[in-house]
Amino acid sequence: MDVYQAITARRTIRRFQQKPIDPAVLERIVNAGRVAPSGGNCQPVEFILVTEPDLCRQVFATTAWAGGVAPRRTPKPGQEPTAWVIVLLNSQRGPVTAAADAAAAIENMLLTAVEAGLGSCWIGSVQRNKLTPILSIPDHCTIDSVVAFGYPDESPMAEDTDDDIAYYLDDNDVLHVPKRKLKDVLHHQRYGSS
Repeated sequence: MDVYQAITARRTIRRFQQKPIDPAVLERIVNAGRVAPSGGNCQPVEFILVTEPDLCRQVFATTAWAGGVAPRRTPKPGQEPTAWVIVLLNSQRGPVTAAADAAAAIENMLLTAVEAGLGSCWIGSVQRNKLTPILSIPDHCTIDSVVAFGYPDESPMAEDTDDDIAYYLDDNDVLHVPKRKLKDVLHHQRYGSS
C-alpha cells in the first residue's frame, strides 16, 4: 500500500475486533507520530500507549463517540478499542505550534495504522480532568486528543457529496461519510477559479 492509498482508504473506525495488537506494531505507529513535523522543531508532543485491558476500559469511559450517529456507533462491550494512544502537549518544550504538531503526529499514526491493517478513531471529546489522574499525567502536560486503535469490525464508506456533509448509518448499519468533491474545494491560481 502506498501513502496515497493509505490516505484514501482511511476511515474512522468505531467498532473493533477484540484481537490483541503486536506491541512492535503499536510502537511503530507511535514512532510515526514522533517523527512528524514540529514548528521550530520544539517537539512538544508526547505519547502514552495504553494496552492493559482494565486501563483501556478506564480510558474508554472518559470518551464520547460520534455525536452524529450516537448511540449506535458508540462501541458496545466486545467492540471497544484494544489500544489507545494519549497525545500530550508538553508546555516545557516551548510549543510554538503545539496543536498543529499534535495534528501532524496523529495523522502520521492514523496512516501507519491503515498500513498495518488497523482501524483508528481520533477523539477530541475526552474528559481530560478525569483521564489526567488515571494516567498520572504531570501538570506540565495537557491532553490534546486520544486515539483509539484496534482491528476494524466495520467498513465505513466515503462518498462524494454536493452539499450535505452529515455522516449517517444506512438500513444495513453501514456508516456513510460524505466528502466534499475535489472540484468544490480546489481553486487554481485564485479563489473561485477552476
